[in-house]
Amino acid sequence: MADATFERSRLATVFGGSGFVGRHIVRALVRRGWRVRVAVRRPDLAFFLQPIGGVGQIEAVQANLRYPASIAAALEGAAMAVNAIGVKAESGAQTYQAVHVDGAAALARAARSAGVETFALVSGLGADAKSWSSYIASKGQGEQATLAEFPEAAILRPSVVFGPEDDFFNRFAALARFLPVIPLFGGGAARMQPVYVGDVARATAAALAGETKPGVTYELGGPEVMTLREVAEVTLRTIERPRMLVGIPRTPSNMIAATTSFLGKATLGRFPKMLTTSRDQIDLLAFDNVVTEAAEAEGRTFGALGVAPQAVDAIIPSYLVRFRKTGQYEAQRSA
Repeated sequence: MADATFERSRLATVFGGSGFVGRHIVRALVRRGWRVRVAVRRPDLAFFLQPIGGVGQIEAVQANLRYPASIAAALEGAAMAVNAIGVKAESGAQTYQAVHVDGAAALARAARSAGVETFALVSGLGADAKSWSSYIASKGQGEQATLAEFPEAAILRPSVVFGPEDDFFNRFAALARFLPVIPLFGGGAARMQPVYVGDVARATAAALAGETKPGVTYELGGPEVMTLREVAEVTLRTIERPRMLVGIPRTPSNMIAATTSFLGKATLGRFPKMLTTSRDQIDLLAFDNVVTEAAEAEGRTFGALGVAPQAVDAIIPSYLVRFRKTGQYEAQRSA
């Protein structure tokens, strides 16, 4: 690593730095010795990030995509910036268009105006501006908007991201605690390449350090291609809770999604979140979420960023152990 004193004089702004992926990006940047400004709507909810860095190394500031002045203030003096903002479901003013497209354009435009040296957008594998899925289309349109405003930006497309705070392996594990049968929406045959959030963060830090080619899109997938059924199976093995897995075709899956989404709104959020599924989440299962052959051939993957992605089995036991019947102490009690 370069001289720590010099690196600490450099400032990186992380928009969405308190989110699932964003908080790990903050950690990766801190490890490089940089100062980090975490730009979020509620800075008071980002104080948990302070212990990650040294005294004064992390600063949380208020920024809202709808207010250009707040974005400009968050970028003042920054040499690097990353857009790690995203929504999984639309709610009120938080629409896909407002966040993934208009917001992405606003951040990239402000970064260019502020003289930011390197800029990165965390998008998603399979992003396609012409997709019939509104979520996937918004991701693709956001990439286009970003490059239109900041042509040298690095676009990072991770597959399904997992880690301690994920809503993926954790959801399967939580369902297994209460249900004798686990539903696999979309039939369970969708292929994906689960990628550890820490690896995505390291790749993002590499991009901000200028280790990517200008304006190039990088596809980030883990070392294993898995179906949704295989994801459920490895989760159940890890938490040691055998359950029946039932594939549900797309049409009834959409009906279930519509029903649970309605119940969530009708009960003002009291309907269990882990039982709630949106139509957009079902739509995502209609597509494979794996690194393309083109990206592999052209070297637009983790390898180009000096990151060796970690396997699912090496990570998930560390945070799914709490879902075992007697938690992490089961082995000792059985001895």
